[in-house]
Amino acid sequence: MSILVAPDSFKGTYTAAEVASAIAAGIHDGGGSATQLPVADGGEGTFEALCRSLRASPVSVDVVNSWGEPLRAILGMAPDGTAVVEVAQASGISAARNSPQDSMSASTYGTGLLIAAAVDLGASSVLVAAGGSATTDGGLGAVRAIKENGGLGRARITVLSDVTTSFLDAPRIFGPQKGADPATVQLLEERLRQLATSLPRDPSNVPRTGAAGGLSGGLWAHFGAELVSGAEAVLDASGFDRLLESAEAVVVGEGRLDSQTGEGKIISAILKRVRKSPREIPVVAVVGCVADDLGRYAENFASVLVATDAEAMRAAGLAVARL
Repeated sequence: MSILVAPDSFKGTYTAAEVASAIAAGIHDGGGSATQLPVADGGEGTFEALCRSLRASPVSVDVVNSWGEPLRAILGMAPDGTAVVEVAQASGISAARNSPQDSMSASTYGTGLLIAAAVDLGASSVLVAAGGSATTDGGLGAVRAIKENGGLGRARITVLSDVTTSFLDAPRIFGPQKGADPATVQLLEERLRQLATSLPRDPSNVPRTGAAGGLSGGLWAHFGAELVSGAEAVLDASGFDRLLESAEAVVVGEGRLDSQTGEGKIISAILKRVRKSPREIPVVAVVGCVADDLGRYAENFASVLVATDAEAMRAAGLAVARL
């Protein structure tokens, strides 16, 4: 049995590659054949998934974090001139810092330095994975860094995200995750509202412009950045459709299967593509836990297996091989 193993990461515990490897080992134990395809949707793991698919080489760049402290970050440069930049590396909520986390002063300047470095290296296209930011500056810092370092030239920017949030909604939806209390959220909302009126194009209510605290909106307004689903972009880059043609089953995975899974996440994107296949291909979910609100969404899967560690993931793979 040929099985396509395409899990997302189990956030904070296992990378997508680790999950895929453990499940594949169990499938092999059961006499099956597994093709490993770790995936992501614009957030955690997107940088690794894209660099792997595009055969991009790592390049170290001196940048700054969200509060201006020196930081060493990595971008990926592919042979075809595509660069991969991850917002979380320079402007991330988990990036190294010495100063206290302050959502009002957090800037995307470091991400702009990464984009500018990619252009200096000859990139014709820059893919920006927008997940995990600490910022809500509307991309003001990134735009300034890009312009101060020579601009984009002929390079194009594509922002990948797993959210469709608009520019003005970003503070309310994501601000509390970045340490903003209710009063600070109001200040951030007003700041973005004023910024939107001064931009070359108004991103206020445009879908996906709120990713990374409005970074996507700022890049869209100033540079005409394309805003796309991270899940779809990763699946396209990885050749998912071609691999699906020879698969007899597909295994998906994430840390928590819940009602949000069907709203732009990688599993929903995979299910959509499987449904378009002329063959009936069963999909099995291997997840860290299942929320009580999953409801009828569970009907999308031939089976839902809970696995909280590598040993359990391998056992789940064995169970899949025996289906």
